[in-house]
Amino acid sequence: MLDVCLLGTGGMMPLPYRWLTSLMVRYNGSSLLIDCGEGTQIAIKEKGWGFKAIDVICFTHYHGDHVSGLPGLLLTMGNADRTEPLTIVGPKGLERVVGALRVIAPELPFPIRYREITEPEQSFEMNGYRLKAFRVNHNVLCYGYTLEIDRVGRFDVDRANAAGIPQRYWGMLQKGETVDVDGSTYTPDMVLGPARKGLKIAYCTDTRPTDSIRNNAAGADLFVCEGMYGEKDKLKKAKEYKHMTFYEAAHLAKDANVREMWLTHYSPSLTKPEEYMEEVRAIFPQAIAAKDRRTVELVFSE
Repeated sequence: MLDVCLLGTGGMMPLPYRWLTSLMVRYNGSSLLIDCGEGTQIAIKEKGWGFKAIDVICFTHYHGDHVSGLPGLLLTMGNADRTEPLTIVGPKGLERVVGALRVIAPELPFPIRYREITEPEQSFEMNGYRLKAFRVNHNVLCYGYTLEIDRVGRFDVDRANAAGIPQRYWGMLQKGETVDVDGSTYTPDMVLGPARKGLKIAYCTDTRPTDSIRNNAAGADLFVCEGMYGEKDKLKKAKEYKHMTFYEAAHLAKDANVREMWLTHYSPSLTKPEEYMEEVRAIFPQAIAAKDRRTVELVFSE
């Protein structure tokens, strides 16, 4: 089970009815945050979720509307007597940027582990999921992310018994571990069927459409994608400032064959995104003009 909440949906500046774009994911007792603009911790409080379980924060890029909420969040976490390490993932310059932001939060009771992205595509294994960063096309270095949870095949009791594998090792094999005992080696493929469909979410913002988005979002259960502009006459502006329109996002979702797409990162001038959705859904029917705190619980399909 994977809980996903789009804490805010705004781009450039927070508004009274719309916080800046940030995504929070909860899985197996840990929480991951993607982007942390001004007011993110207020958005978390409004949702009713906590700060204590946040152990990974990812940045897409270092524009203010995506990073300026970090110092306050770190102070709140520190004031809660957190001692567990915090991992921060981001593009080149990560430690320098976070260090500069920490001028107002210089002393924290917990260590920060920096994981800088150095390749066009780079994966990190942590907390039972696989996090992948992929470069997109903004006017500064910027990345999108996917988060995937793999699911092993069903355990075959008959095969385990036929192979004479003691029951006390079944749990280890089901977790994908190889067992060597008393001169015998038991491997997961001896008792597990084909891998089953896992869970996948994809997130990108502040970018033009790219093949990297299309390829990495492929087959996602949820695709959270920038829709800076719904007005068709804003296409020229979107191209100039390296952003996306609703319709470009819808074509990406269609090409990637995702299950559902949430639009986010709206321009402050875009007050009623839902007004443009009829034509967007003509391109990709499972498109949603997301609002702050939109939440879904993703579960494994049988």
